[in-house]
Amino acid sequence: MIVQGLAFYLFAFVAVASAVMVISARNPVHSVLFLILSFFNAAGLFVLMGAEFLAMILVVVYVGAVAVLFLFVVMMLDINFSELREGFLQYLPIGALIGIILLAELILVLGSWIAVPETSAVAAAPIPPPEKVSNTLALGQLIYTQYIYFFQAAGLILLVAMVGAIVLTLRQRPGVRKQKIADQLARRREDAVEVVKVEPGSGI
Repeated sequence: MIVQGLAFYLFAFVAVASAVMVISARNPVHSVLFLILSFFNAAGLFVLMGAEFLAMILVVVYVGAVAVLFLFVVMMLDINFSELREGFLQYLPIGALIGIILLAELILVLGSWIAVPETSAVAAAPIPPPEKVSNTLALGQLIYTQYIYFFQAAGLILLVAMVGAIVLTLRQRPGVRKQKIADQLARRREDAVEVVKVEPGSGI
């Protein structure tokens, strides 16, 4: 128990410290590296909780794909971060309103658990013993049966976030020829191919 407690405090401290460095670091590359460190420590906390499937998903998906993709985008694209920060004050009221709404929701959820302790017994699903089903099987049965609509809603939110990230990073550059799919599909053979009859020995 002492070793588990020390591991918990170590993982928690490093995770919180790296999360603070993500938003406080001036270099965006350093922010992504601190984000990867935070993910690894969160995976260690999941292992201590007995949720090894979530720990592996966090490492494989978020560290192996999302965070590395962030790192590639930051390092390879010539993004003008000073230009992106110019509209920060413009969207600050909307962001503050959304943050207040999320904070109120968290307070309501925690307040309901404190005011009515019986809600925790109703909301929590029974955990099967380890000898019957594995952690992965129990999680799959719970997600795809009881929380299937929430799971689909989370997928839609991630899709919208991905499209929004693409739109925000899309820049218009003058002099760049773009592909027009409609014009390519509407093109006829007569417009693209010219048949020239050449007499023998006359050349083109």
